[in-house]
Parts: sequence; structure tokens; C-alpha cells
Amino acid sequence: MTIGLIFVPFVESILTAMRICRFGEGRLGVVDGTDVRDVTAALDDLPAYRYPLPAHDILVAHLATLRPRIERLATQAAPIPLGDVRLRSPVANPGKIIAAPVNYQTHLQEVRGDPQLHHGNPSHTVTIHTAGVFLKASSSIAGAGDGIAICQPERRTDHEVELACVIGREVRGVAASDALGCVAGYAIGLDITIRGSEDRSLRKSPDSYSVLGPWLVTADELGDPGALDLELWVNGALRQRSNTRHMILGVAELIALASGFYTLRPGDIIYTGTPDGVGPIVAGDTIRAAISGVGSMEVSVHGD
Repeated sequence: MTIGLIFVPFVESILTAMRICRFGEGRLGVVDGTDVRDVTAALDDLPAYRYPLPAHDILVAHLATLRPRIERLATQAAPIPLGDVRLRSPVANPGKIIAAPVNYQTHLQEVRGDPQLHHGNPSHTVTIHTAGVFLKASSSIAGAGDGIAICQPERRTDHEVELACVIGREVRGVAASDALGCVAGYAIGLDITIRGSEDRSLRKSPDSYSVLGPWLVTADELGDPGALDLELWVNGALRQRSNTRHMILGVAELIALASGFYTLRPGDIIYTGTPDGVGPIVAGDTIRAAISGVGSMEVSVHGD
């Protein structure tokens, strides 16, 4: 795309295709094809807070208000190749990370048939209707450019690719019919898991074990989250391939379920579950994950 003195073509593209990223040290960007436009100056419009700080992500909470300025800044910013920046998690400060276990029938069958996956723990072999959701530490969040640091190299650590949704407004007890209106956007999630008999929250919460990226696709761009292809490769070999239509509980149902127990706030993240094909990763591996309508990302695996 050629950018001249008239910027209308680019304005039209980002008005209908908003992809927000964080990169480098505290930079905010809009993704434009294979480039990023630096719109960090829009953060100056965020309100200032004093202790106690809010229990939500302030950028996500004010994204709708900031969006017009973000779009204006993007038309003026020089393109930076995405390959030249370090992509961070598009959500800097999630209040909580909620995750859905065994939310694809094929993964449930996979877990039930492999003792290395369930370790005799009956909670790993029941449906999500029985298991419910669980929490991951917010300190486990990482971006595509941060990589995954294996913290227990003597134990099996697995990849799980998932659609992740980011809550955009405070809500409690929302009905499934209204739940998608609470979503700010979507991203690719990697739910990294140490196999073992301990509680899920322990084994899935080490630093960098909740990868989110490569950017946040706003809900108005993505549309229906219930028919998206998702795939994952390790070192070029395909491991996982499915479609979100095969989720047992869809995004709206998961939001309704979670909001029946927790107040959901802007920046809270819901990892919606993984299909079959989960497998081990070790330091030195490269993961590539893709979800249609969202994008793709490469994530390196390294030692702690």
C-alpha cells in the first residue's frame, strides 16, 4: 500500500480492521498488514490513577474512547516492519485469566485415553459441564516476542492452542445471549501445561505459560468467533488442527458461566479450550500458531 499526502485508503482499512498490539517497551501500535504504526501518543489520553489502582486493564477499559485518536495517529505514523519489533501481550494487566478445560470432545477423548495426560486425576476426564472453569495466575501472561521459559525441564510440558477472548466491560451474571457484547477482542492463546497430578492452576501458571498474541483483533472486526480454524505447528510439524465450532461450550456460554461466579472486568482473559493433538515441547523448539481472522505468531521455547 502506498501512503501519500492523502491517507483516506488507510483510514478506511483501520476503521474496519482494528488490530491493536503492544511492542517494545510500552509502545502501542496498530497492525497494518506486515507493518505496525506507532500510536503510543494515544496513551496520553488515559486517566491518571493513584493507589489503590483499578482492578482492570485501563487501556482495554478506555479503548472505545481512545479509538478515534488511535486511528488518526495511525494515518500519520511511519510503517515499521512487524519483523523488527518485539510483540508483547496485547493486554498488559489482566485482572484474571480464566481457562476452560476439556472444551473439545476430541481433546476429552484424547485425555481419557492417555495416562500421561490425566495422571489418574478424575477431574481431568470429566466434561466441562462438570469441571467448570479454572484460574491461571495473571503473572503467567507473555507475548509472542517474549517466548516460553520451561521451568520444570525434567517434567513433560505441553502446548495447547486456544482462541482467547478479552472482556471489554464490567459484567456479572450475563446471559449467553448478551455475552458477546461484553467482548473487546480476540487473540491467539497458548495455554502451556506441565503434566502431573497437581491442581491445574499450579501446573499452568508459571511465568510465560499464558502466551497471548500476536495482537488484539477487535470484536467488530472478527465477527462470529464460533467458526474459526485454529492450527499449531512445532518445528514445522503440524500438531493441532480444528475449528472453534467444535467447542462444547462456545465463547458466549463460557462468558456466561464465568460471570456467574466472578465479576468480569476489562482486560480479563478467557482461554476457551484446546482441541486434540497436544504434545510436548522442550527448550529450542519453535511454535507457530494460527487462528483464522486473528493471524499467526511464532513463539520460541527456551530454558528458564
